[in-house]
Amino acid sequence: VQLQASGGGLVQAGGSLRLSCAASGISVYAMGWHRQAPGKQRELVADVTPGGGTNYEATVKGRFTISRDNVKSTVYLQMNSLKPEDTAVYYCHGYRNGANYWGQGTQVTVSS
Repeated sequence: VQLQASGGGLVQAGGSLRLSCAASGISVYAMGWHRQAPGKQRELVADVTPGGGTNYEATVKGRFTISRDNVKSTVYLQMNSLKPEDTAVYYCHGYRNGANYWGQGTQVTVSS
C-alpha cells in the first residue's frame, strides 16, 4: 500500500488546513495521522478504524477531525483553530494485520 499525503502548508494561528491521504484499498485498514515536531518523538494525532470509530490525542480534541471516504480511498484530517504548537511534519499511517504503512510527511507550519 502506498500512501500519498497532501495538504500541508503555512497558516496563521487560528487558521485551518485539511490534510488528505490517498491510497487504494484502504477501506479495510485502520488509518491515522501522526506528527513529529523538531526534537520530539513522533506522536499519534488521530486515528480511525475501518468502521469509522475515531480516537484523538488530547490536545487536538475539539479542533481536529479525522474522517475517511472509502469510495475515494482517502482519509482526511481537518485541522481548525491551529496553534503554533501544532507545527510539525504530519504523516499518514495505515495498519492491517500487523503491518504498518507510512506515507511521506507533509509539513504544517503555524505562525503566531
